[in-house]
Amino acid sequence: MSQATWTISELSQEFGITPRTLRFYEDQGIVSPTRNGRNRVYATRDRTRLKLALRGRRLGLQLAEIVTLINLYDRSHASTLAQLQHYADVLESHRQKLEQQRRDLDETLKELHQQQADCAALLRTRQAAAHKQSVAAAQSAVLPALAK
Repeated sequence: MSQATWTISELSQEFGITPRTLRFYEDQGIVSPTRNGRNRVYATRDRTRLKLALRGRRLGLQLAEIVTLINLYDRSHASTLAQLQHYADVLESHRQKLEQQRRDLDETLKELHQQQADCAALLRTRQAAAHKQSVAAAQSAVLPALAK
């Protein structure tokens, strides 16, 4: 990568996010651009941290988890093994939560399908009864008129 700095609009365009999103990540301490007058100037470190934050969001991680993970990678004295173990633990926890949500959704969908089937059967029964009743009423009205 030959470019060493980026503007807010360049990073926004590159990552398909709004400048407001970038400013939000700045407020959260994920990126910390320098200033050139009124303009924000983002360095390679900011770009990398932004990329990691967006990857974390795509995975569905909470902002606090993302910040913790990014900060772990920023510590040059931290053990790579410890960093990887922490990341593996966060991913495992998140995967378990998602799998539980999937099971919950599957159970809810199963219940919805059953309720729909029960409702459809009840509707058919009631419609058939209503149809029989209207036919009987029509016949009872027609027969006395024919007898006259």
